[in-house]
Amino acid sequence: MNQQLAGFAPAPVAARMENHGNHMLKVAMQTGNDLLARVGSMVAYEGFVQYEPNPPAVRQIAKDWMTGEGAPLMKCSGDGLLYLSDYGANVVVINLNGDAISVNATNLLAFDAHLTWGVERVKGLAKFAGQGLWNTKISGQGWVALTSRGKPIVVDCGGGEDETYVDPDALVAWSPNLKVKGKRSFKAQSLIGRGSGEAFQMAFSGQGIVVVQPSEDSTDRLRVRG
Repeated sequence: MNQQLAGFAPAPVAARMENHGNHMLKVAMQTGNDLLARVGSMVAYEGFVQYEPNPPAVRQIAKDWMTGEGAPLMKCSGDGLLYLSDYGANVVVINLNGDAISVNATNLLAFDAHLTWGVERVKGLAKFAGQGLWNTKISGQGWVALTSRGKPIVVDCGGGEDETYVDPDALVAWSPNLKVKGKRSFKAQSLIGRGSGEAFQMAFSGQGIVVVQPSEDSTDRLRVRG
């Protein structure tokens, strides 16, 4: 039986964050190199790892988080191997290496605690629904793990004149330097998205990438936030 299960054993550690299969994240924990992760995402760990839900650094930023109810994050610290997942969603690991990324909060699994991050309103969408859409911008030297409901597609906007249009409920993340605007569609409302009423898309242009999942989020990302 051990030989049959050997293929599921984790590979030797090669980086701070790695995929174990498509649906699990493996994090190499070290003292002094803390991690912020989605509350409830821990499925296993080896060694000595401690957890602090809603730490002070998160509470301070959480005032601006979506509805203002607080960010569902916990601080993980210690030494060992930490395994995270989010209900079997695909896990996408990114080494920012000095870059930045804007992430839908529901698709944020974990990131290095030393990275610069905050909640920002997406400009250009307020006229479409209340105060618009909020995203989490993360930047610096470090690692970020995202989730996607299915294998995502990464679209390179290419910097041309053509815009890339995305259903907001299928949006995972994008390069924050991209220009974003909203588009309201009437004729295609029965074909685009799963909501009732007018169909909304987000249009991206410029140099950068957009990450799109093949399953729409069950929450309405363009609801009024007051």
